[in-house]
Amino acid sequence: MSLKDFLTSKVFFKHLTMAVGLFLVIILITLQILKSYTLQRESYTVPDFSGMQPYEAERLAEENNLRFEVADSIHFNGAEPGSVVEQVPEPGLKVKKNRIVFVTINSTVPEKVILPKITDVSFRQAQAMIENCGLITGNITFQPSEYNDLVLKVEQRLRELNQGDEILKGSTVDLVVGRSGGSSETSLPDLTGLSLNDAKNTLSSGMLNTGVLIFDSSIMTPEDSASAIVWKQYPSISNTRIVNIGTSVDLWLTSADTLNTELPETPEIEQ
Repeated sequence: MSLKDFLTSKVFFKHLTMAVGLFLVIILITLQILKSYTLQRESYTVPDFSGMQPYEAERLAEENNLRFEVADSIHFNGAEPGSVVEQVPEPGLKVKKNRIVFVTINSTVPEKVILPKITDVSFRQAQAMIENCGLITGNITFQPSEYNDLVLKVEQRLRELNQGDEILKGSTVDLVVGRSGGSSETSLPDLTGLSLNDAKNTLSSGMLNTGVLIFDSSIMTPEDSASAIVWKQYPSISNTRIVNIGTSVDLWLTSADTLNTELPETPEIEQ
C-alpha cells in the first residue's frame, strides 16, 4: 500500500482519532491534578487586623488558615502603641491557604524629629518647614523688630527651642515673629463649616491664633473631636471684618450630622 493510500485509509483516521483523544484525556487529567495541587478552588478571606495587638492578630490569622508576620513599625498618632495600623493584603481579599499577611504596627516609642533652623526665616517659610517636619504650628506672638514677619524664636511649652533639638513628631511649636512698622491688622476669615484641623491651619496662615475650643454634647471621643465642624466663631465676621494680627479666635464645634440638622443648644467648654 502506498503512503498516499495509507493516509487516506480508514485505518489511518481511526488511529489518528484515538491519538488525538488520548492526548486530550492526558491534558484534562494534568489540568485537574494541577488544579487540585494548587488549591485554586479553595480561598480564604483576609480579616481586618486593624487595632489588634500582634498576639490577637496572630491568633485570628491561624483561625483563618493564614500566617501572620510583623513587617515594620511606625509612629501613628491616635493609635494604641503596638497595635496594627496597616496590612498587606488588605481586608476582604481572597487568598490561598497559609498566605502570609504582613502588618505594620504602631511603634511603642514615639517618633522624634530634629528641628531645622526655623529662626531668621520668613513666617511663611517657617510654616512650610514645620509642616515638612511633621510638626504643627501653634500660637503666634509678635514683638517689635526691624525685620517684618521674620521668625525670632521657636518655643514649646514656654521653653525656647534651637536648631538640632529633638522633639516629638506631631507636637506643636509656637513662634515669636518680628513686626516692624506698617499695618498690624488682617482680615478675619470665615471658619464656619471647616473641620477643626482646617480651621487651625486657616488661622495660622492668617497669623491668627486658635482660642478656646468649645465642643457640644455630640462630641464624645477624640475621633469625634478630630472630625468636628465649626458652626460658630468669636469674633464673628458678621460684626468684625478686620482684627489685629495675633488675635485669638474662639471656635464652637459640633458633629457634621448635627450641623446638617440643627444647631447645638448647650455647648460645653473643653476641659
